Amino acid sequence: MGKKVDDSVLDAALNEIKNKCNLMTACAGEPANFTAANVGGANFLADVAMIGTDFTVSNGDVNGRKVAIASKAGITVDNTGTADHVALLDTVGSVLLYVTTSTALGLTSGSSLTLGAWDVEIADPSV
Repeated sequence: MGKKVDDSVLDAALNEIKNKCNLMTACAGEPANFTAANVGGANFLADVAMIGTDFTVSNGDVNGRKVAIASKAGITVDNTGTADHVALLDTVGSVLLYVTTSTALGLTSGSSLTLGAWDVEIADPSV
């Protein structure tokens, strides 16, 4: 028996990120929760404000759907450490929306950081 999902179902999850994320942070290690990923948290290194236009929902690269997150440059590094995770936060609702790994990068407080564009992708169900 085959499996199907309408794009609107996948888009609902991706739009939760698009519509609620207002902060992206670079973190040292995987943050366990919102507090750890947020400004001043145990894993926090740098942050940048996000708005709805920083996100684009579209077809996935292979199948399914994705939300593309825009590149952000000129981010001031607040804490020295090795960034190896990126987190998307809803600071209004105090929710850690999404965390992913990134290429490890040593950061120094006061320096500038660029976070390149990346995607959150949800694949179509497979048989």
